[in-house]
Amino acid sequence: MSFSSLLVPILLLAQDGSDWTQLFNGRNLDGWTPKITKHAYGDNYANTFRVKDGMLTVNYDGYQSFDEQFGHIFYKQPFSHYIIAVEYRFIGDQAPKGPGWAIRNSGIMVHCQDPKTMGKDQDFPISIEVQLLGGAATGERTTANLCTPGTNVVYQGKFFTPHCLNSTSETYRGDQWVRVEAEVHGDSVVTHRVNGKTVLTYEMPQIGGGNVIHFDPAVKKDGMLLQNGYISLQSESHPVEFRKVELLNLVGCTDPKAKNYRKYYLKPDLQSCQY
Repeated sequence: MSFSSLLVPILLLAQDGSDWTQLFNGRNLDGWTPKITKHAYGDNYANTFRVKDGMLTVNYDGYQSFDEQFGHIFYKQPFSHYIIAVEYRFIGDQAPKGPGWAIRNSGIMVHCQDPKTMGKDQDFPISIEVQLLGGAATGERTTANLCTPGTNVVYQGKFFTPHCLNSTSETYRGDQWVRVEAEVHGDSVVTHRVNGKTVLTYEMPQIGGGNVIHFDPAVKKDGMLLQNGYISLQSESHPVEFRKVELLNLVGCTDPKAKNYRKYYLKPDLQSCQY
């Protein structure tokens, strides 16, 4: 059975909401640490990331100018096989002097490098980006696209080096909530879904290419497959709200005799088995 044939069954087998881990607790930023360009790891410059009304929010009311201060807030631990899901919406106006391409633009970064290895002036983590976009009043603009800061993938059987690849999603305008999921199978296959519909699939995420600056060359090992990594959410100059950030871990006990066995686990962790 191929990995791609497992995508829908995993969600069908994981109907119990208790199996999902809420990475954002709705109260504070416990478990999350920011890294903003031109600032040290852990410095939440201008209170960019904050919790308001039970949502994890990205804000720019403390910025006089965006000044290419791209930000990411990282969850505390790495994962290898998982489904990460967010429910997001864009609000308000872009920060002063934000780049034109970043209007109603954010992202979920998966398989990120360890944020502690990022340079102070590094703009993006070496990672795979599940790009989150909002549409304008007219025109089409997909979401859950792929972008590749310091990475490459294989798409439809061919090595893919352009920076971004559009999904087949609809355009989502205004302040409506959108659910985006990324299902990540280690260094094998990654699938993007929007409101439950598959919109993009690719394979073999790996380090390579450009579109990232001021990185440590020792970290950027071109050609190395990304088997695991950290998860982060972006601040790219437009205010955004996340009302849910949750993860279904696909690593766990694969012994059917154990109490915590799950049929959807893709990678065994027999040490976690409970009898």
